[in-house]
Amino acid sequence: MRALPEGERPWCAGVVVAAGRGPDVLVEEAFGWAVRYAAYDEATDRGVELPHERWVPMRTGGRGAGPVRDRSGPGPDRGQDTVFDLASLTKLFTTIVAVRCLERGEIDLDGRVAAYAPEFTAAAEHGITVRQLLTHTSGLLPELPLYDYDSHEQRLARLHTEPPTTAPGTARRYSDLNFLLLQRVLERVTGRSLAHLVRDDITRPLGMTATRYRPPRAWLPRIAATEDQRHPWAKLDRGMLRGVVHDENAYALGGVAGHAGLFSTAAELTLLCRALLGGGPPVLRPESVELMLAAPGLGFEVDQRWFMGELAGRGAAGHTGFTGTSLVLDRATSSYLVLLANTVHPRRRPADSAPRAAAGTALARALRPGTPGP
Repeated sequence: MRALPEGERPWCAGVVVAAGRGPDVLVEEAFGWAVRYAAYDEATDRGVELPHERWVPMRTGGRGAGPVRDRSGPGPDRGQDTVFDLASLTKLFTTIVAVRCLERGEIDLDGRVAAYAPEFTAAAEHGITVRQLLTHTSGLLPELPLYDYDSHEQRLARLHTEPPTTAPGTARRYSDLNFLLLQRVLERVTGRSLAHLVRDDITRPLGMTATRYRPPRAWLPRIAATEDQRHPWAKLDRGMLRGVVHDENAYALGGVAGHAGLFSTAAELTLLCRALLGGGPPVLRPESVELMLAAPGLGFEVDQRWFMGELAGRGAAGHTGFTGTSLVLDRATSSYLVLLANTVHPRRRPADSAPRAAAGTALARALRPGTPGP
């Protein structure tokens, strides 16, 4: 194995991009490598490359890609495309499950969290509502070190008793804890695990067979690696991760969490995008989609130029994930943009969404009247 040449710091080892408008796929391309590094060398601040023959290319629809796109591969085959750790894109699935529960009358948007899950004593004391969880206005901290606790019971006990640091409903602060509480609410009112709810309400109806928590070992050749996770830059010492959830709290909670843990492909996320844009089998009523995607958004972030580029400003909605993932829906043009990368391979770096924003701007300009498509 050898260290990377001095100065080589790509934004990601590899990426899969998919974009479309209505029923039309405009772009579906793979670039770079799903697996390139064996480890991260802290002494040299460089990734340590695997022998080149062990590098694994990014793939989409059965089409391979190395440093240069390879168009010689077989036709579309969703059984070969690269599977990614979605990180916080998981929150979008949890949100859709929550809205499905709203449709069924199992929860109320302004219902108190403690009315559904009375074990959340701090939420009861401060009157936190389901809406506040979905809009990140609960006042809860961004995260807690649940991975430091020895047992599942201790982790849940910390969640149950963690108070907000600002008055609920007064300010927005993005927090993973909101979706961990929401997970418990959904599981309590339905009597089913979040993994089963995601399957039954979203992935099975849409035919998303490569979207799930805790992917089986048989999928490993398709899965993009993430990080060489070690102290001091990471919260746990787990080595190079591939096929195991990157988020430390989701890992500590068994791999199924409301804020992180899902794995999927770009091709399958396009199925979800089309469904929400009204171009595929519906998973929600039209009025529910409007409720979820209209500003300020439930679970989804609306008009965020920092990662949407020029798609923002007309009601575009989407989300990003820490591992390098993002998704944007632009209802003004019935278009979508899915960008899945492994930006934390071999090690996490300061956040940089400039490439995501650039992709959003390129799509927005291509869709303007009088301009050619991508």
